[in-house]
Amino acid sequence: MPDLPAAFSDRDLEEAFLGVVDVEGKLTAALEDLGPIADRDVVLLDAGNGYRSRLMTEIGSRVCTVTLTPGCDESEALDRMALLPAGQADCVVAFWSELAVPGSDFVAAAERLLRPTGRLLLIHDYGRDDVWNLRPALRARQVEWSQRRGPFLGSGFRVRVIHCWWTFESIEQARALLEAAFGDAGTDLADRMKRPRLEYQVAVYHRSIPVPSLMEDEREAVGAAE
Repeated sequence: MPDLPAAFSDRDLEEAFLGVVDVEGKLTAALEDLGPIADRDVVLLDAGNGYRSRLMTEIGSRVCTVTLTPGCDESEALDRMALLPAGQADCVVAFWSELAVPGSDFVAAAERLLRPTGRLLLIHDYGRDDVWNLRPALRARQVEWSQRRGPFLGSGFRVRVIHCWWTFESIEQARALLEAAFGDAGTDLADRMKRPRLEYQVAVYHRSIPVPSLMEDEREAVGAAE
């Protein structure tokens, strides 16, 4: 699932959607802008089958992947992450991971891997686009996460919304893939399509780890001013 925003029933269907979702490469470009990630040491958590890792490697990232078994629980993920050295990554990235939720031990362990001023980049659906109703059970959570006082933004994350597309070869291909992947919800969406692409918005939640020495300098400056 972490290569794509949804899990698919077989490898062929997953490969088909890899050729559809964000063909323009806007997500990788956003990571470079918010990281950067080129010529940097990057840890990719919950790394799927390696598609996102390859895209990052192509622009010069030195990627270390943590691959988890489908449906693994947080304790398994934490055990795998504990094998990595602390404080050695310039960026830690997670795409659509169900474990990368606000306030989780998973997020705290991800930050442990970062160098001072390292960047944590968590990618989730934004929940306000053409495809939002394909998984309605998740939409309320996605919208809540992006609120100003929500659990991400309320705990120091910022958000960058990336306007992407699902780009199909034709409306006929779109119908076949959407029906196969999402059943009735996919059929309903295909019935409303006027062109062979769908608007898709992605939220990149990001924050840096503060440098302890700078924090100490700031405290001393405040004390002197008082």
